[in-house]
Amino acid sequence: MFTAAAYGRVLGANDRIVVANIGCGRRNLLRELIAVKDQANIEIRAVCDTWRQRREKAAAQVKEHMGREPLQIVRFEDVLTMPEVDAVVIGTPDHLHARMLAEAARAGKDAYIEKPVAMNMAELIEAVEAVRQRRRIVQVGTQMRSYPQAAAARNFVTSGKLGKILKVEQARNGYEPYWQSYGREEWKEVPAREDVDWEAFLGERPKRPFDPNLYTGWYGYREFSRGPHTNLAVHFFDIVHYITGATIPRRVVALGGTYRWKSSFTAPDSVEVALEYPEDFMVRYCTIFGNSAGRFAKWFGTLGTLDAKNLSPREAWTVSGEGSGEEARIRGEFALPMEERVPHMLDWLQCLRTRNEPVAPIEAGYAHGVAVIMADEALVSGRRQRYDAGRRRIYAG
Repeated sequence: MFTAAAYGRVLGANDRIVVANIGCGRRNLLRELIAVKDQANIEIRAVCDTWRQRREKAAAQVKEHMGREPLQIVRFEDVLTMPEVDAVVIGTPDHLHARMLAEAARAGKDAYIEKPVAMNMAELIEAVEAVRQRRRIVQVGTQMRSYPQAAAARNFVTSGKLGKILKVEQARNGYEPYWQSYGREEWKEVPAREDVDWEAFLGERPKRPFDPNLYTGWYGYREFSRGPHTNLAVHFFDIVHYITGATIPRRVVALGGTYRWKSSFTAPDSVEVALEYPEDFMVRYCTIFGNSAGRFAKWFGTLGTLDAKNLSPREAWTVSGEGSGEEARIRGEFALPMEERVPHMLDWLQCLRTRNEPVAPIEAGYAHGVAVIMADEALVSGRRQRYDAGRRRIYAG
């Protein structure tokens, strides 16, 4: 447990922000930091990872682009004791997110945290409360909010031009589960026991003998990452919240299982989730692995349809009167503007100076965190889940 002697130094416009990257794996948040290093005026003082070769590779990457080799640290707790570090970028396996965020906040560090923020309600609430109490600036890694189409879609929908929202749907399919296809070249690399801090990787999970397949393939094991309804759907739920202004679903149901890729992995390869919001509209999310066809993302309103082109950041999202029988329906079809946006990482770094709220703040992380936890509870229990906002709890009913 860490306690912060202060809430962190006050950064001026010309002060260099000192950052540490915790978790140097497939997500490669270090690359995003390096991409905005000059605009943000940052120094990457330390890289932290439980795998020696990953630390060394990350350190070499920093030295190449910034001219100075950072410290290589194995355990995140040691990073948090560094008084010169202003902020941490956390890109570790899912089961470590909540604890690391809470401890970083208590140590007086601002944080960029990958999604999902947590895997259960207890740790979600603990992390959020730590951030609130220490008044930390946190950006959650739901970067669709920073897409060039996002602000225009939000303005169009919240202005009422699509009419009343009735339903939002996404199907995000693929031939192969991401836990088998992410980092394809690295998948063949088997870490040696002496190169890995296995205990630090396990964190608070039960101790067990070293398992290199679990270590490299953690995405596919429910103990460490629940599956596509919590790892992919979180992006969709968050952008639904951002565009519609809704926050937390009222009721959630889910079905799923492993239908194609049967193996030692325990995460489901197919899921179907339906959510009902207090604003009186429904959301549907579907993933199947085994066939990549049928991908889409759409908002359905009484006056027409917003087609988000499977939430692509490169293709213009379009609006039309498709499906509406209203006299005031949208006429024709047109593309929403693709507005220039501040990159997600840079937005966070700029907010460290201004102390303004970034585009994906901790409150957004809490909202989509509740949604994905509800989805997982519904899938596992086979029962519809409800959310009690007053008590901040999920229950079957």
